[in-house]
Amino acid sequence: MSESQRAVLARLSQEFDAMSAQMARISATFAELNMTPDVMHAPPPQPQMPYWQPPPPPAYHQPMYVPPPPAFAPPRPVPPVKTGDPDRGWIGKALAVAGVGVTLIGVVLLLVLAAQAGLLRPELRVAAGGVLGAVLVGIGARLHSRPGGRVGAIALSATGIAALYMDIMAVTTIYQWVAAPVALVIGALVGGGGLGLARRWNSEQLAVLVLVPLVVLAPIITDGVTLLLIGFMIALSAAALLVQIGRDWLWMHAARTAAVTLPLLVALAAAHFGSSADPWLLGGATGVAALLALVGGLLLVRSATNGAGMALVTVGGLVPVLAAGIAVDRWLAALLAAAVAVALLTIVLLADRLSAGGAVAKVWSAASAAAALVAITVAFDGEVAAPMLLALGAVVAVAGRRDLVARWAATGLGFAGAVVFITFAPDLLTDGWRLTVAAAVSTLVGSVALVAWAGATRWAFGTGWVAAALVSVYAVTVFTVTAGVLIGGPEKGFLAGHMAATICWIGLAAGLFAAALRTRRPELRAAPIAGGLVLTSAAMAKLFLFDLGTLDGIFRVVAFIVVGLVLLAMGTGYARSLAATRDETDSESGQEMPLASC
Repeated sequence: MSESQRAVLARLSQEFDAMSAQMARISATFAELNMTPDVMHAPPPQPQMPYWQPPPPPAYHQPMYVPPPPAFAPPRPVPPVKTGDPDRGWIGKALAVAGVGVTLIGVVLLLVLAAQAGLLRPELRVAAGGVLGAVLVGIGARLHSRPGGRVGAIALSATGIAALYMDIMAVTTIYQWVAAPVALVIGALVGGGGLGLARRWNSEQLAVLVLVPLVVLAPIITDGVTLLLIGFMIALSAAALLVQIGRDWLWMHAARTAAVTLPLLVALAAAHFGSSADPWLLGGATGVAALLALVGGLLLVRSATNGAGMALVTVGGLVPVLAAGIAVDRWLAALLAAAVAVALLTIVLLADRLSAGGAVAKVWSAASAAAALVAITVAFDGEVAAPMLLALGAVVAVAGRRDLVARWAATGLGFAGAVVFITFAPDLLTDGWRLTVAAAVSTLVGSVALVAWAGATRWAFGTGWVAAALVSVYAVTVFTVTAGVLIGGPEKGFLAGHMAATICWIGLAAGLFAAALRTRRPELRAAPIAGGLVLTSAAMAKLFLFDLGTLDGIFRVVAFIVVGLVLLAMGTGYARSLAATRDETDSESGQEMPLASC
């Protein structure tokens, strides 16, 4: 046999080996298919013929050639990793933002400084600003549809929109060609239409780049913060709100709010120091800004992932109306603050229906309490404000005892009322007789409200016996001394009031001990017992350090006798109660012993 014949036989042997391996794989595949549920009832596969026996030829077609498997599978080509400059993105954005600022400064120079220098005719300056803004918006719109043009389109469009808005402001404030109401409507249309691109392109950055430069540069156009500037900012913020509805854009909400809040705060401060702004118009502007902030917060919190952030920014928009008392009429400022407090409380009570639950409700609950505090302190003097704050704190503590924010709001309101009450309440040791009838009545009402607030707060928190007792002792003392002066005169009434105060102290201590004895759970008795001991010690100290040297005659005798009798009753009753409790415990343990032995 020649060498060529041997090579042919070797190739044929390799092909048969490959065919045998291929048939073995096919057989294994069919075996796997037979094990699946879909082919459980399929007929069993035919046994595989040995690889050295050729299969019988088919009756109706030629045998199919099965190529041998390749010795190895070629590796798949790995796509190349795109590499680029990692700093290219932020560098481009930074340059675009810088371009926005520089271009808008140039527009301001064109509209203001060129007018002061008389470089161009007014018509040319206004037309140049308008054409520049329109061209920039047009170029930005064309550039947005091209690859990689989004950053430039946003920057150019933001510059153009802001330029158009400042052009309208210049027409109204510098040249006075258009009446203010008409200009505000035109400005709202231009601002809203321009910011519509932000919604169409889903770009929060576009809106922020329009609003932030206007906050800084618009006062230059209007020659300071004026009511007309505030009107333009309110119109722009309202138009931006319509664009933002349904979008989760926290930074745009912050920019909108700052565009109104910052000019208003500057105007209020200037009016406080003697500017010529009309206080009633300024107060109305703060009210409109507060309404816009509340409506915006309600509309935007539905689509916000960070509801607490949206609520905090909304509260920031309410700051001007809460600070209006420094510049506007006190009753107008108080009315505006009270309206904000009621509106926020209504929102909180309807939180489930208005999608303002959770953290949003907590933020607005705290803001409602702060607005109520401002309204009361602005509208009334201390002698009236203190009882109202204390009473409001007691009501909030009782009504919101299940809510943590409500409890702390009640604590804050009452604490502020207590501080105001202490500032005008008479000096119990020396000035108790220097009271007018109006001051005495206010002090009596404030004392009752202070006791009610202390008790309601302690009940809401479920703790604080000692603190509530000490506050109540002070309030009771102020009440008795003031009532004594009001009824019995500056001398005898003052002494009678202190005698009654000492008796009330020891009476409160007796009440705490009685409450401790009625408490079944031993761990709850420690607080009232501690409070009773503190009050008893305080009453004894007052009796020997103040009453013994200050009171005279019958007042001293009555104080000592009554306090002594109460102490005797307290000691006797407490000892008997402990003995009865011990006997009851022993009897219960004696009844349980036979049962245990059985």
